[in-house]
Amino acid sequence: MIVLLRAVNLGSRNKVPMPAFRDLLADLGGRNVVSYVASGQAVADIDGDHATFGATVHDGIRDRFGLDIDVFTRTPADLRDLATANPFPELVATPKQLHVAFLDTTPDAARIAEIGTRHGDDELAVGDRALYLAYARSSHDSPLVKALRRLGGRQTSRNWATVAKLVELSTGRG
Repeated sequence: MIVLLRAVNLGSRNKVPMPAFRDLLADLGGRNVVSYVASGQAVADIDGDHATFGATVHDGIRDRFGLDIDVFTRTPADLRDLATANPFPELVATPKQLHVAFLDTTPDAARIAEIGTRHGDDELAVGDRALYLAYARSSHDSPLVKALRRLGGRQTSRNWATVAKLVELSTGRG
């Protein structure tokens, strides 16, 4: 199971130390828990349904850290499929320009059509409960970021280097 937390360890807010996060996942039944960098992602072997485990992790973070943090889960197969389906393979060599926004549901096609897929030099493409985000320069000043806010729903983004590392860490699991 891949567990992604939204908006943790950004400056002084939403602090979730990774050793404590790994301990929480283990206490909730995760085995062979490995976290990757401090921005809130981990890989663990679990029994049962990933959505149920995600809800349990959400409650555990609230109880242990006092934070209401969105939690996204994917199976290793989900993540491998997402990486294989990347519609912007030319950006793999520049992973800071390629991001994936993980969503809690499949994006609404009408909403995507309303928002549009092109914003300045930046572009988005729809995946399975995800959006691929191709930035010409940087995500920090992109008009695409404003468009994503209009999409609504829960989402958390990771750059391609992080996605690739999570695929690597989850290889051979599930």
